[in-house]
Order: sequence, then structure tokens, then C-alpha cells
Amino acid sequence: MAIPPPTPDAAQPPGFPQEWFASEETNPTDEIGLRFACTLCGNCCSGPAGYVIVSDDEAASLAARLGIDVAQFISQYTHISPEGRSLNEKTSPAGLDCVFLDRETIPGKAVCGVYEDRPIQCRTWPFWPSVVRSKTSWAAAKRTCPGIDKGPLHPVTQIRVQRDTFKI
Repeated sequence: MAIPPPTPDAAQPPGFPQEWFASEETNPTDEIGLRFACTLCGNCCSGPAGYVIVSDDEAASLAARLGIDVAQFISQYTHISPEGRSLNEKTSPAGLDCVFLDRETIPGKAVCGVYEDRPIQCRTWPFWPSVVRSKTSWAAAKRTCPGIDKGPLHPVTQIRVQRDTFKI
């Protein structure tokens, strides 16, 4: 998918606050928190090869949504990756799309075909530890995600909960 595995952030100086988005000193806007609104671009669900890790509970929920048993879901929609069980990808003009990314229902948009039951990795984007760890990593994610720094302000508490829910 479009979000590659995290890389070390060499630009973050020693002693830099871990929660730059929570401090008036390191986030010099009038706002404390981060802005994000999904634009339905599909960039977080497509691009170069990547992983969307699926837990046993998530596999069961997704199987139920699709009306199939868990074994069939795992066989048809997942594969084993170095990180664990991951959703399959399909070839598209954008590169590799998540198997559940739908580019046809809404012309010009990309929507999740299993949105209500999507994995926690998808639910917590863009508030992953690898993305919110520094201004540099947030800016890097913004280059491929047009919803970053747009839309509603997400409070620090919400960011922390999402960040700490899924480790990537």
C-alpha cells in the first residue's frame, strides 16, 4: 500500500519533545492537536507494496461482513507477510491497491469496501507513532496524504489514543 514501513527520523534532534503536537512551544500555531480530514484519495490504500496487518478478531469481523467463514476469508483475502497476516493487494493504475479499495462507486474517489469493519491500522491513520513522532515525519506523510493539516482539529487526547492503539 502507499504507506511504506517507517524509517528512522534523523532530522529529530536529541531531546526534541515526543509530542511536538501537544506543546505551544513546538507547535507554534494557536492550536494544540493536529488537523486531518480524509479526502477519499486512496493514497493510504495504494501505491508501492506494503502491509495492512489483520488480527484474528479483525479477520472474523471482515469475514462476517462478507458473509463467508473465517478460513475462506484468510485464504481469499490475506497472505503472510514479515509483519504478520496482511490483506492482499491488487494491481491498479496507482500501483498496488488494498483488495478492498473501491475506485468505481464514487467517480474520482476511492472508498473502502469494508469501511465499518476496516482493520485498526486503517482506523488509526494518520496518527501512527511513525507519523506523529516529529514535525518531519508528519510533513513527509503530508506529501502523499492531502488530508493532513486539513479539516477538523483532533485533540491531543484523541491523537494519543489512536497513536497508542496500533504500533507501526
